[in-house]
Amino acid sequence: MSTCDLCVVRNRAICASLDTKELDALNAIGRTRKIAPGESLIWEGEDSVLVANVIEGVLKLSTNTEDGREQIVGVVYPSDFIGRPFGGKSGHGVTALTDAKVCVFSRRDFDAFARDHPQLEHKLLERTLGELDRTRRWMLLLGRKSASEKMASFLIEMSERLNVSGCKVDFDKPNQRHLVLPFSRQQIADVLGLTIETVSRQFTRLKNEGVIDLPSRRDVAILDFDALVAEAG
Repeated sequence: MSTCDLCVVRNRAICASLDTKELDALNAIGRTRKIAPGESLIWEGEDSVLVANVIEGVLKLSTNTEDGREQIVGVVYPSDFIGRPFGGKSGHGVTALTDAKVCVFSRRDFDAFARDHPQLEHKLLERTLGELDRTRRWMLLLGRKSASEKMASFLIEMSERLNVSGCKVDFDKPNQRHLVLPFSRQQIADVLGLTIETVSRQFTRLKNEGVIDLPSRRDVAILDFDALVAEAG
């Protein structure tokens, strides 16, 4: 495994609070792993046997209904932490949406390390509370917002999360942004609880109103960010 000093998410990941000696110890129990799009790292309902830091790429958290339908319940980006420390079963699967690289640890080894390093446990608590806040905002989006508000909120969330995580987001002008979405139109529909036809209509409407442009199926140019914020309600 590459040394932690060379890690591109070193200052944003949960291990940012560790000193050099502690990082060396953490480095000794981990390994890097590359994941291709569509490849799973964690499976829903199985015992929690590993945890990981995301170094590169974007992965989805998903669960399946009894009739086999998939629901995407979250998305993780570089520097995010995935897995369930301290035992239990995985409540969702984790699958790569893009080419990804993760720093993987045995859950038992990581648990033992965390117990000996309270500052790491503190970071885990901070991440958990942050994820809880995002989940509550997402509940509001899914339960109360219209289709147009959902789409606008989704694009704002993507532009902000992709930028913070170090993914490619170009800020061409103060009120303009360009991003490459890691989702297909069907996946966006699944995330937002809409049909793919509704997602396509909302994209077309925003483009016709001059709020966004769509150079390709995955590229989105936000031409008027303030208008998109107003659209999100």
